[in-house]
Amino acid sequence: MSTENRDTVYIGKKPLMAYVTSTLIQLANLPQVSIKARGLSIGRAVDVAQIVARKTENAGYSIGDIKIGSELLESQDGKPRNVSTIEIAVKRNSS
Repeated sequence: MSTENRDTVYIGKKPLMAYVTSTLIQLANLPQVSIKARGLSIGRAVDVAQIVARKTENAGYSIGDIKIGSELLESQDGKPRNVSTIEIAVKRNSS
């Protein structure tokens, strides 16, 4: 049985506000949402987390744990390469 009861928003190339809206919808139903990105999308993930935390600060949401790492992926020419990753938790404050 998994005790992890949170959903994930994966950041890609859509407009920034699409991810902010998706995260806010998830937060309406869940106590915590994880925002994940890798490579060039990391900056966008940080922006999404900051916008959500600032816009919903009065509603009781804040940024939780932040995990960084790297994944080994195969490039187009077949060579392995490391790609940076980030996972940002946005959570409901306990009050």
